[in-house]
Amino acid sequence: MSYDRRGGYRRRYRDDYDDRRREPFETPEDKLKTAIIKLGEVDAIEELPRLQKQIQDHVPVNIAIVSEAFRIGVTEQPYKIPYYAALIRLLHEHPADSMGHAASPLGRLILEDFWKGFQAYLDKLAWREARLCIHFFAHLTVAQLISPESMVALLQAFTAVLDEFGVSHGRAKRAALCAAEGLMISGPGLRTLSPTNVTDIVSAIQAFNDTTGSAKWLVQPTVKVFSDEVMIDNGDEVQSEFLLFFSLLTPALQLLDTALFALKTLVDSDFKQTADSFPQPYANIPALDNELSQFVLPSVLVPPEIIELDALSNDADADDTAQVKKEEWPEYFLRLFDNDVSPDPNTPAGYAVRTALLDIISIFEVNRKECARLLLEYPKWNHPGSFKPKPGAPVPPEGENSPVPGKDWQLESTIIETILGAFLILPESSHKSVYYISLITELCKLSPSTVGPAVGKSIRKLYGALSEGLDVEAARRFAEWFAVHMSNFGFQWVWKEWVPDLALTVQHPRRTFMRRAIEFEIRLSYHDRILKTLPEPMQGPDAHTVPEQAPGPDYEYDDPANPHHDAAQSVLNLFRGRAKADDVIAHLDTLKTTLETTDDTEGNVDATVRSIAVQSLLNIGSRSFSHLLNAIERYLPLLRSLTSSGNTVESKAGILSTAAAFWRHNRQMVGIVFDKLMQYQIVDPTDVIAWTFANRAGGLDAFEWDLMRGALDKANGRVVIARRRVTALRKEDDDTRARAKAQAGAEEGGSAMEVDADANTKPEEVTDSPALATAIKAFTSLTREQRGALSRTLEGFVDCLGPNASDASANPNPHARTVVTESAWHNRANWDSDDWSAWETWGWYRQFCRAYSPYLRNYSNTLYTVSFARLDGSTDPATELLKKTWNVATGQDVS
Repeated sequence: MSYDRRGGYRRRYRDDYDDRRREPFETPEDKLKTAIIKLGEVDAIEELPRLQKQIQDHVPVNIAIVSEAFRIGVTEQPYKIPYYAALIRLLHEHPADSMGHAASPLGRLILEDFWKGFQAYLDKLAWREARLCIHFFAHLTVAQLISPESMVALLQAFTAVLDEFGVSHGRAKRAALCAAEGLMISGPGLRTLSPTNVTDIVSAIQAFNDTTGSAKWLVQPTVKVFSDEVMIDNGDEVQSEFLLFFSLLTPALQLLDTALFALKTLVDSDFKQTADSFPQPYANIPALDNELSQFVLPSVLVPPEIIELDALSNDADADDTAQVKKEEWPEYFLRLFDNDVSPDPNTPAGYAVRTALLDIISIFEVNRKECARLLLEYPKWNHPGSFKPKPGAPVPPEGENSPVPGKDWQLESTIIETILGAFLILPESSHKSVYYISLITELCKLSPSTVGPAVGKSIRKLYGALSEGLDVEAARRFAEWFAVHMSNFGFQWVWKEWVPDLALTVQHPRRTFMRRAIEFEIRLSYHDRILKTLPEPMQGPDAHTVPEQAPGPDYEYDDPANPHHDAAQSVLNLFRGRAKADDVIAHLDTLKTTLETTDDTEGNVDATVRSIAVQSLLNIGSRSFSHLLNAIERYLPLLRSLTSSGNTVESKAGILSTAAAFWRHNRQMVGIVFDKLMQYQIVDPTDVIAWTFANRAGGLDAFEWDLMRGALDKANGRVVIARRRVTALRKEDDDTRARAKAQAGAEEGGSAMEVDADANTKPEEVTDSPALATAIKAFTSLTREQRGALSRTLEGFVDCLGPNASDASANPNPHARTVVTESAWHNRANWDSDDWSAWETWGWYRQFCRAYSPYLRNYSNTLYTVSFARLDGSTDPATELLKKTWNVATGQDVS
């Protein structure tokens, strides 16, 4: 370094000193807080006495800091809750006054401050944090630190939510889980009280769960469709269901059902199984001194949920007070493995394991690498012997940490099953699909030798379930996960295992899965590379598994033999030269005149010119995504002129058909182009939906559903944005008027405050600002568009699946009707492609109803009248199934 005569060395050293001085300084309180949060990094049991002494020796006592550390630990590291309860129990006998004077126990003071945090969670309706705090209180009840009476009262406050008038399913479900899980853990501390209290809590949860039968019917992940009433065996109980029968090699389990099964098992055993299900590190701590009173939890009232009324809707059928969010459906988790491989959630121990893993997955969504590490380390927080030791791990002496009877599960299989169960929840998972997929990838990287086989077994289980009625939406996500996972590990899979399935009909779910998975893989790599990974029987065109050509554009007019080759080249040259849109429009008009006099395609000249223009424009934009956007944005006037000429509906459908034909070898680009055409309002979502139904080949497949889903999401998203804008502008207008009134009152020098001033003032007419009036007009238009998109989708499904004649009792759709009969399902091995295609269409109809139920409920009367009126009086099984699905989705079926 060169020397600066003006004190260069001194300046450099001074800068280094300033940098050191800016380093964060950790206070003793910060160190104590960190120590509490990091409890158990090595061995929690051994660390408890040392951490207890560290907290006791800290002078002066900072209850707020310690309590905050406990709140962070409990709500962000729930697997440590039993050990935090043990730490509080140890601190409870230590007085807070370090001078030895009489004072409240340190544990009591921490709990008092911790309760304030719990009340804050409850006021904000932070359900997960509140539920985990209840776990903490429940452990402290068993540790004899919290009075059983107050714990029962707390649980009863949550069961009271279940009796609220019009309570939403989501609110009731969360409250029921708080009460059920709290009772599971605190049961040993409550059994000395009146057994009636425990029974009442269980009965309240059961009564609510019994009311959700219809909703369960629509979101089960495996389905056999038929119209007869059947019995479903779900564990120890048998319940009646209509129109659908669900099964899997290992049944799917609903969240509240499993909670009730586990809770009833504990109640029947007088909670003797609680200690085997939930760790109790405080069990060996001596009983409390009689002079130290237990902590009494204050009374609470669960705040009501906030209902946002939509006062902007002009539709008479809109009923936003009854609107249900998508996450308010019952949650079903797929079981992939037998009970000796992964724990049965119907048992207390199995329920505890799955709940703990789900909490880790949800909380650490912000850091998938940390989440993967914690999932693989989970056995250290559970009972020794619950999971099989890792290969090569030292074998403990006989009698020490020996497998617990009925346990000895496989950790990796349990984790993968839990992740996939959360990933495949219908109609929508709690987190983005990419999170679950990347989390499994991180697990494989951390422990490839143990996680890899578990992933392989899971893939084979799900693949086997495809022919057993796996829901089409779950199958679509499965294909997406499979392809992305293969892309992360060299696209290595034993495809030859599935070669025998090539003998199945082309539309069989297993054949369909192969095509989708390979299509997704090609999107993530290259056509030729993926082709090399497949066995020879899958590569031929007769296999109908691999696309014949690599993804790319198909410019129809590039062939010199095409009669319109020269005309297309002239248009293409204008685009290449970045000619103005008006010049291109003028050239197309000239071209149209020329074709009318020379071309033999009578009546199709407009379609020909439109096809030439759109294909040429897409050809310019085919080089990259940015080229596509630039081309569309530059020639928006041209595209609008193409849709405004002649029949508008026909013109828009023609543009969509041309775009689909141009990208027929790359279906992903079809969706992208359609989305951009809707974004720039060249076509409407209703146009895309109508085109999709008009151009389907028989039934509806996943690609066509993706096109419709994109259109529906576009229509719904625009309404949401418009509503927010109207709300913001209305608030701005109100604030402006309030300021104007206040200023006018101030200028009048107080005369406006006279008692009789209001009596002599005529009410002024309130007028909206121009911006607000424009926003309301736009919102009304977009709401109409939303309703039209939903109506067109529903009509399309009714046309596909319902009777095909005006007389609803005659001429039913043969394949749609066939797959809803019980005998046909049991004979599905003989189904042809049309039957399986109809079955898939039924699946997408179910997904449409459950995924968009919040919007369907808003217009239920109008939509039903438009779409189902012609089916009234029909007793056809397909008609009954259409109506049943609709009624459940819109909340009109309460059976």
